[in-house]
Amino acid sequence: MLKPKKHIFVCTSSRPNGQQKGFCHTKAGVDILNNFREEIEERGLGGEVFISNTGCFGLCEQGPIVVVYPENVWYGAVVPDDVEEIMDEHIEGDNVVKRLEL
Repeated sequence: MLKPKKHIFVCTSSRPNGQQKGFCHTKAGVDILNNFREEIEERGLGGEVFISNTGCFGLCEQGPIVVVYPENVWYGAVVPDDVEEIMDEHIEGDNVVKRLEL
């Protein structure tokens, strides 16, 4: 079994029935997820960094929410343009992006 060094979870407001609707979905959650996928691929980190979409974290008013493990760092009000900074600073640099941290 492949164990990643980091695992990024992005709320896309997924529902058990497969529908995506809700705050994070309407605020570009899917675009954020796709940007992370592209950055991970472009940086050759596919074996080290996993990305998963999630359902609601219950913090809709602070969404879109991104959570990074194993550090258990929660980011809020993330926009697609924040992905590169999170990748540079946190994923590759091991520094939390304080301005987004919840």
